[in-house]
Amino acid sequence: MKVTPLDLRQTQFSGAMRGYDKQEVRALLADAADDYEQALREIDRMKQELSRAETSLAEHRDREVNLRNTLLTAQRLADQIREAAEQEARMTVREAEGRADLLLERAQARLQEIDREINELKLRRRDVEATLEASISALSNALDFVRTKDEVTRDEKVLLHRPRPADTAAVEPMGPSILPAQEA
Repeated sequence: MKVTPLDLRQTQFSGAMRGYDKQEVRALLADAADDYEQALREIDRMKQELSRAETSLAEHRDREVNLRNTLLTAQRLADQIREAAEQEARMTVREAEGRADLLLERAQARLQEIDREINELKLRRRDVEATLEASISALSNALDFVRTKDEVTRDEKVLLHRPRPADTAAVEPMGPSILPAQEA
């Protein structure tokens, strides 16, 4: 049986011989009823605080769940962004390597072309040098021929203009005479 503070206040004891002092019993019951009432109020207050605390705890748990979900979503998003960035970086590197390979191939092809041109120019130079040497040699030979001819012509003129002694005038020169066409 549950006793309430009101039950304690309204309880009446029957009289008995040599019993307790009624005033003292009533005072004790009133004090007990007050303490009991205060305890019940404290229990109600604590129940309300517990209810508020449980409500707050539930809100905090909801927030915690939301934060965890947000963190997981942010982590997934960060992972996706990092993965996309890495993939883009790999693609950029592949493209750059492809362009570098293409440029290298072009440069090597151009180098080979330049080497061919250099070799062709060297061959042309040798040909030109040989042609020049042949021309110089031919011109030198022609110049030597012309100088020799001029010398011969000069010598002939000197011989023709030299005074002859009277006794040698009757003697014919030995060998054919080399005279220019005008003097003959």
